[in-house]
Amino acid sequence: MRAALALAVVVATALMLSGPREAPSDASQEEPLSKIAPAPQFTLTSQNGQQVALADLRGKVVAVTFIFTLCSATCPVLTPMMSLVQDRLGPDFGTNVAFVSITIDPERDTPEMLKLYAQMYGADVPGWHFLTGEAPIIHDLAHRYGVFAAKTADGDIEHSFLTSIVDRHGILRVQYLGVRFDPEEFRRDILSLLRER
Repeated sequence: MRAALALAVVVATALMLSGPREAPSDASQEEPLSKIAPAPQFTLTSQNGQQVALADLRGKVVAVTFIFTLCSATCPVLTPMMSLVQDRLGPDFGTNVAFVSITIDPERDTPEMLKLYAQMYGADVPGWHFLTGEAPIIHDLAHRYGVFAAKTADGDIEHSFLTSIVDRHGILRVQYLGVRFDPEEFRRDILSLLRER
């Protein structure tokens, strides 16, 4: 089930949930995904210590998520789902499709920690970037993507799990909220954007 979220202009994000979209019986009759807004831009540090910008991935369909390595709730469920989709995309992954996982815990998630996390979930690193950066920049970016994140009294982090798909031209096309994430629908939507010109 998809939760489509419309992003308001630059500062605020307005969330608007839509109902599920039925799988088309014929790919040629598939309804195109709506265009939400230009995706919020970023330049952050990867698990390999390199700078990665969303603009560097222009020409690819990009899936953006927000995670943290010590997460014990949604991340250990949904990151393996993304890994499964990575495998099912075959040669398109890395070449035409990229995944970006941005930590919401930059104080603890160093590039080294993110590298271990990537290895633990079988991430195909050339096509899957795990990113960190300065805390204020990360928090602002999460907000602009519509992600809620807050530290609890015991130092843990509560956060909403949101997966966003950005098309080849840098336009945000769809977002999936939390447990409504359906890996097969996610894969189909990526493929539909690959077919667009």
